[in-house]
Amino acid sequence: MKLHEIRDNAGATKSRKRIGRGPGSGTGKMGGRGIKGQKSRSGVAIKGYEGGQMPLYQRLPKRGFNVPNPKRHAVVNLGLIQKFIDAGKLQAGDIDEAALIACGLVRRKWDGVRVLAKGEITAKVNLTVTGASKGAVEAVEKAGGSITVAAPVTADADA
Repeated sequence: MKLHEIRDNAGATKSRKRIGRGPGSGTGKMGGRGIKGQKSRSGVAIKGYEGGQMPLYQRLPKRGFNVPNPKRHAVVNLGLIQKFIDAGKLQAGDIDEAALIACGLVRRKWDGVRVLAKGEITAKVNLTVTGASKGAVEAVEKAGGSITVAAPVTADADA
């Protein structure tokens, strides 16, 4: 037996039924859809309808709560801050969110910048950000700096 001689077993495959190809095909005229009604028309989807029975997606229990307007924070790791300071892209000392954006560490601020404790920091920095994890605060204080968590500036705060 050669590769080009391989065939399916007899009766293993069946050619598809070509619908709506004249009376001789057996499925001409209305193409097996019956006469009139919603299912005979094109562009109708009644997949979720279960004949008046309560649909499955309504019967299953719903869990949790989806916040309609969640807060999105730009996330910065301590290791990246140290890397930017070592590279000379960021000055150690007083660092705020505007400085992080200016040096390219944060692309956009969203609802504020949040500092996380991934990585090591050795430089003495005074960070002013919207949020920080406990581990990040401890790591910065251990290096001799401080993190000030400031409230985010919103549009209605001025009014």
